[in-house]
Amino acid sequence: MSQSSAPPDTVEMSPLLRAVVTFCTMLATIMQGVDSTIANVALPYMQGSMSASQEQINWVLTSYIVAAAIMTAPTGYLTARFGRTRLFVTAVTGFTLASVLCGMAQSLGQVVAFRIMQGMCGAALIPLSQVVLMDIYPPEQRGKAMGVWTMGVMMGPIIGPTLGGFLTSHYSWRSVFYVNVPIGSIAASGLLFCLPESAHRRNMKLDWIGFAGLSLAIGMFQTILDRGETLDWFGSREIIIETLSAGIGFYIFMVQFLFAPKPFLSPKLFTDVNFVVGLVLIFLVGSTLYATLALLAPYVQNLMNFPVSTAGLVLAPRGLGSMLAAFLCGRLLNRVGARNLMLAGFLIAAYVQYKMIYWSPDISAAAIVGTGFIQGIGVTLITVPITTTAFATLPGDLRTEATGVFSLLRTMGSAIGISVTSAMLEENTQINHADIASAVTPFNRALGGAALQFWNPLRPNGGAALDMQINRQGSIIAYSDDFKLMFMFTAITLPLVLLIRSPAKTK
Repeated sequence: MSQSSAPPDTVEMSPLLRAVVTFCTMLATIMQGVDSTIANVALPYMQGSMSASQEQINWVLTSYIVAAAIMTAPTGYLTARFGRTRLFVTAVTGFTLASVLCGMAQSLGQVVAFRIMQGMCGAALIPLSQVVLMDIYPPEQRGKAMGVWTMGVMMGPIIGPTLGGFLTSHYSWRSVFYVNVPIGSIAASGLLFCLPESAHRRNMKLDWIGFAGLSLAIGMFQTILDRGETLDWFGSREIIIETLSAGIGFYIFMVQFLFAPKPFLSPKLFTDVNFVVGLVLIFLVGSTLYATLALLAPYVQNLMNFPVSTAGLVLAPRGLGSMLAAFLCGRLLNRVGARNLMLAGFLIAAYVQYKMIYWSPDISAAAIVGTGFIQGIGVTLITVPITTTAFATLPGDLRTEATGVFSLLRTMGSAIGISVTSAMLEENTQINHADIASAVTPFNRALGGAALQFWNPLRPNGGAALDMQINRQGSIIAYSDDFKLMFMFTAITLPLVLLIRSPAKTK
């Protein structure tokens, strides 16, 4: 393609270089996605190695989440100030170096400090990977590019627990961090030599007050979501203080946004209808569909008693469904239209969630595999058109800043959804436990005969076995309630798709 034939917002690049940049970009995306979940499996091993309490070891996750959330928003400014390639390579290199330091850490404080560094560097990887793929592909191929990007974003968290379980059980918890070294090295080298640098403005100023206010709001809000369940939410003084701090930070940010000459986020972003609707949709998708995915791993491990490796294999077909849908979206987006694809995706997702309401631990592994495969198709049919249409009518100079905001809303929605469903799961399990236990009496005929031999409170271990069974039944009902809530929210979200304005079709 000649220089004159390239769209003004598309980077001129040969097919070979474009393939190399795409490969390296996806390596960085998958690496960040894997690392968001891979450490979860290693936490018990780290806890024993460092003699930490449960609350202390949770900061290994909290520190990463908070740092990543805070540093996602300024990605646009940093790209405009230092250049796209320089920032991308620095972020990948910093993330890889922080991973090595986490693996070498000798104390919990060191792990938390290096996880903060890892989160700060990893925050830019998702929005930068998204904007790079949009920049190097012409408009008619961006649907395909966003399909590939969505596949990487979704596959990373799915691969993480399985890979983490394998590395931890066969080597040590430190290996879950060292695995990033070859991946990060290849990604950084390919981007450094193959991705052309973007124009940047060294004299660009940052609205430090707006950034500080937004950082305070995001940091405190993420901490509330992560620690609220442990601390009994607003029964804790810490949560009340963090809530007030988040409110103050958000107020400062809004004042700057409305009245500052050059606020931290450009007001032009929010004048584009497609982008605003895309933000709302990706937030709701994050809070419903991604939260549903987060419920499945503990379901198959805790209720169905699958080991970590088996659970990973059972849940992996969701990634295959996502890959198939990503392949189809790139070819159908311009023919069928974004609205129709999103409607189909929401209907598929709602159908799957409705089926999951009636699940029990007796369900076969094959049924879970089939459900996951279909769900992967539905989620990708939603996210690819949302991502493509949200940026279709934005000017190229706002694209990087927009990807940072887009990723932030998706992450925040996912965090809220996971926090709400986890809190509901724990609370409803306790309520159901009390309701079921109230029916356990000597006059209940269902507890006679053989059942009495196993669950007789007067026999050794009989009371513990009975309580375990009651708790198990309560958990099954609680999971069903969570799936029902997610189904209702997905059904409510569906009409918002009609607000999307389809951009002009390209050949």
